[in-house]
Amino acid sequence: MKECSKSMHRRLGDSRFVRKYFVGHGLDIGGKPDPLAIYQEFFPLMNHVRTWDLEDGDAQFLEAVGDDTYEFVHSSHCLEHLHEPIEGLKNWLRVIKDDGYLIITIPDEDLYEQGVFPSAFNLGHKWTFTLYKSASWSERSINVLDMIRELGSVAAVEKIELLDANYRYQLPCYDQTLTPVAECGIEMIIRKRSQMEIERKGLRVLHGQPDRETKIHLNQYRDDLRTLKSSNSAHPPFSNDIDL
Repeated sequence: MKECSKSMHRRLGDSRFVRKYFVGHGLDIGGKPDPLAIYQEFFPLMNHVRTWDLEDGDAQFLEAVGDDTYEFVHSSHCLEHLHEPIEGLKNWLRVIKDDGYLIITIPDEDLYEQGVFPSAFNLGHKWTFTLYKSASWSERSINVLDMIRELGSVAAVEKIELLDANYRYQLPCYDQTLTPVAECGIEMIIRKRSQMEIERKGLRVLHGQPDRETKIHLNQYRDDLRTLKSSNSAHPPFSNDIDL
């Protein structure tokens, strides 16, 4: 039920979505029921987002999309419908430019399927997902951490979050995505590393010196720290217990 729409309030409270993730031209995979495009005005650095759905081709392969085409790929509750989710993720990364982002939400198997598979709430689900468990009740379970590891060094994990802030654990078995608040999912943010960053074992390229004003203020932080230390040399840290 409108899972992309539900995420808006939460995402707008995190400045990274506005200034980093939803920037430039993007692709919204499986977005037709609830497209990201209708919220474009909330993200002023987003130039355009194309909605990709069944009529555009198989989302697992994105055969019609060239390499390094988009600055970001968004997908809300589509990955669980693919025959091979890891192959799908690799192709989603393929079409992103270096330093671009994957912003993906998927259902959490315990919050959504709740011990029943095939899913009682969506028969189109081919897989269930969990952040990480040593054993799952689902024979089609995928550990998200293991799945991301399969993507290799090109995938830089920025965020993995269980979306249970508005989940009511005391309710009986019920599709809580039918409610206006519960997301019942997992959100992943993955950045595509450049070849240079991969060669540097994940170390991002360091930039040159900042402008003069920024340099002055950052140096002042260091000067202030030195001043504090020198003015308090008689008392080692956390040893001063004199009466206040």
